[in-house]
Amino acid sequence: MYALYIANKNYSSWSLRPWVLLRTLDIAFEERFVPFLQGSSREAFRRFSPTGLVPCLVDGAVTVWDSLAIAEYVAEDHPRVWPADRAARAWARSASAEMHSGFSSLRTICGMNVGVRVELFDHRKAELAGDLARLEELWADGLDRFGGPFLAGGEFMAVDAFFCPVAFRILSYGLDLGPAAMAYAERLRALPAMQDWYRAALAETLRDDPHDAEIAQMGTLTEDLRAV
Repeated sequence: MYALYIANKNYSSWSLRPWVLLRTLDIAFEERFVPFLQGSSREAFRRFSPTGLVPCLVDGAVTVWDSLAIAEYVAEDHPRVWPADRAARAWARSASAEMHSGFSSLRTICGMNVGVRVELFDHRKAELAGDLARLEELWADGLDRFGGPFLAGGEFMAVDAFFCPVAFRILSYGLDLGPAAMAYAERLRALPAMQDWYRAALAETLRDDPHDAEIAQMGTLTEDLRAV
């Protein structure tokens, strides 16, 4: 059985991707939680991850330490991770890679913090405009091209998992997208695995100060739903 190392569910967008993929596709794995620790996370994570980062998947003697690489590795035994059609598979991989390496403003300004609600400063909203326009364009392309309700067709796949953190960011930061994009984000948040992750994130009492400190630079904290 796979062992998947993850960090705090409230903050770790990278951990969410393979976790929600495996859970939603009913692929068995053992969750191994290692929290962010002030000033020493990388040293703690180095015990299982060559980069000192999460997520990290361990399959016997094999270690896979990047969310995109994890998706590809798992797909070798579970083809449902990607579309069966070659053209659809190419699109899904391209969209996943774009999220993996792009959308830098969105990821920087709206760091994943599941349990908070933030009103962004106006200048931060302006900085997000390009990324949000591209996000809507990309989602609309997939939904229109393959017929929905997910990005590459009728089933949840890796490409959807890569955008699950965005679905939480939309909620946390009140991001304003068009009706089709908002409906897709709501569809992701309604997945049982996403609901389980959300409840667990709210229940966490561990805090990572650097993650929380970012909020003051980006906007005003209006609500904190996390357990005390």
